[in-house]
Amino acid sequence: MNETSTDEPRAASRPHQGRRAVISREDLMTAALQLVGPNRSISTLSLREVTREAGIAPNSFYRHFRDVDELAVTLIEQAGGTLRHVIGQARHRASSGNSVVRSSIETFMEQLWGEQKYMQLLLREGTVGSDAFKAAVERQLVYFEEELCADLQRLAETNNTGIYQPALAARAITRLVFTMGASTMDLPVKKRPQAVEDLVVMVRMIVVGTQTIAKGNIDIG
Repeated sequence: MNETSTDEPRAASRPHQGRRAVISREDLMTAALQLVGPNRSISTLSLREVTREAGIAPNSFYRHFRDVDELAVTLIEQAGGTLRHVIGQARHRASSGNSVVRSSIETFMEQLWGEQKYMQLLLREGTVGSDAFKAAVERQLVYFEEELCADLQRLAETNNTGIYQPALAARAITRLVFTMGASTMDLPVKKRPQAVEDLVVMVRMIVVGTQTIAKGNIDIG
């Protein structure tokens, strides 16, 4: 079966008909994102699948990416940058330590359970993707940790609470949230509010713990 006949059944689900004359890197990334799902890694995608979804000839793919792996890493980087921006905005809109935790967790979960697949992409590729994809996700997690560390220090200074090893606290929070998020991707809607509450409490435990240690009220030696 040729490419044209293969495209015909999907024509109604895409805004274009047949192959497109001009396409961008973003269009190819969007096409790849449409093909992956909760149970499918980017590593399983073929170049032909991506180009068929995007509506271009396979050879046109190479104008933008060397291969599907390069596209996938670029998509992971975009996902991480977009999510850091969204969650960072939520943190900065919050006015106190408690509200920062809740606002950040709620935003994280909204992104996880929303129609946009960026959060699912990071969670999935960080556990089941190729070594290159896992490394790309790890870089994004480190960026999350660095930004969270700066925010924890800012809040500690503003509220005069103190903070013990902010980088380690940021790492603990980031890893906890992403691990818990991965376990709730397929959670029924009625159970989601409790999952958010549980995660808020867990993160607050870490924050209160690091503040308490900083005040010298706990000996961890």
